[in-house]
Amino acid sequence: MSHQIIEKNTAIMGVLIALVISVAGFAEIVPLMYQTQTTEPAPGVKPYTAVQLTGRDIYIREGCYNCHSQMVRPFVDEVLRYGPASVAGESVYDRPFQWGSKRTGPDLARVGGRYSDEWHRIHLTNPRDLVPESNMPGFPWLMEGSIDGELVQRKMETLRMLGHPYSDDEIANAPAQVAGKSEMDALIAYLQVLGTANNGRQ
Repeated sequence: MSHQIIEKNTAIMGVLIALVISVAGFAEIVPLMYQTQTTEPAPGVKPYTAVQLTGRDIYIREGCYNCHSQMVRPFVDEVLRYGPASVAGESVYDRPFQWGSKRTGPDLARVGGRYSDEWHRIHLTNPRDLVPESNMPGFPWLMEGSIDGELVQRKMETLRMLGHPYSDDEIANAPAQVAGKSEMDALIAYLQVLGTANNGRQ
């Protein structure tokens, strides 16, 4: 009889559904916050440099994550194609992380060092110059985009408050590191570091 009351009252049903989801989410998520493998960087993984960090922001701004994941799943065919399966410790400095399963284009978790900077420059400007069947849009305007060094510096300061181990020198030198770089340079720097650690990026 009580279940009929619940099923006929949408307000009660909504509250109970929210309660169940909250409890389940709490039970699933909170333990992960205290596991070493999810809170400590994998061997060789370091915070992004000023240029790489800027490139990552451009990657997100331009919506690259809508077509490319950065998560090699632990299946034989994926490991053969992309490299070692991804581990949580690779993403401790990613806010937000770029895991996912959407793959209109290939996974990019291990793309660093596979192609030259010039290859990336041509591909990002007009993908069909290198891959005729590609449906990826070009991003030629990135060649003209400049980088705000003070903004990068503020981002690094904020990330340090969140636990990223940036030194005072790294933050102080950030504007000089990005000076004269285009947004295209930054995006390429970001792509070139993905998956280049032992189990991570650097």
